[in-house]
Amino acid sequence: MATSEQTVLQFAPTATSVTLSAKVHPLVVFNICDCYVRRPDQAERVIGTLLGSVLPDGTVDIRNSYAVPHNESSDQVALDIDYHHNMLLSHQKVNPKEVIVGWYSTGLGVSGGSALIHEFYAREVPNPVHLTVDTGFRMGEPAIKAYVSFNLSLGDLQLAAQFQEIPLDLRMIEAERIGFDILKTTMVDKLPSDLEGMEASMQRLLALIDDVYKYVDSVVQGETAPDNIVGRFISEVVASLPKLSPAVLDKLVNDNMQDHLLLLYLSSITRTQLSIAEKLNTAAQII
Repeated sequence: MATSEQTVLQFAPTATSVTLSAKVHPLVVFNICDCYVRRPDQAERVIGTLLGSVLPDGTVDIRNSYAVPHNESSDQVALDIDYHHNMLLSHQKVNPKEVIVGWYSTGLGVSGGSALIHEFYAREVPNPVHLTVDTGFRMGEPAIKAYVSFNLSLGDLQLAAQFQEIPLDLRMIEAERIGFDILKTTMVDKLPSDLEGMEASMQRLLALIDDVYKYVDSVVQGETAPDNIVGRFISEVVASLPKLSPAVLDKLVNDNMQDHLLLLYLSSITRTQLSIAEKLNTAAQII
């Protein structure tokens, strides 16, 4: 009796890839945008290495990056591997805990040559993360996405690599958010001052407080189902606020303002002294 063999199309993601997520620091986004601005004239996109670590819960923490020179055509991509390794050694001398966690490219989504580059980084680190950054902000918001690659095979023959998007967390402190908002605008007359940045932060804070008020009123009136987690979080935030009288609060604000003005005064004196010393040094060299 003759037996027949079936060839099965296999799609085999690893267990770690399915539950994988990534967290990127704002410094990485700023660095990628800066490298894109400084790219060679003939380059359409920037490619680079992502550095960071893998947290105990499996989250890939992306904390640093550097660009890697490359030549790209329609059917092939050539990376400067020596430059990549030299930069990696230099970074690890400063911070040996940072290792390769993946690579990045500018543009919208995954392009044709991404599989070749991903294959190279897969030899550097298991299961690398591919980060894409839309430096043109064509969607009004930065399209920052993270992917992992799965092998698509037919029997024992590997046909292609399929990229699947994974959850990405972009968290930043208020000072970083102000810079990030400026980065989203294509034309900027000037950078905001400290007072303007504080004003923008207070406006966002008031908007968030207003949203909380609306949510609480909606829950009290029975229009929205209560959420224990949200309620517990609001309770902890309210309990953490210090109970200060208006007079004490005004004194704290005034003291902080005086300290800030003193720092500005000292920095102005320092710049003046450096300028005078530079002019005296130049005059002495001429004489």
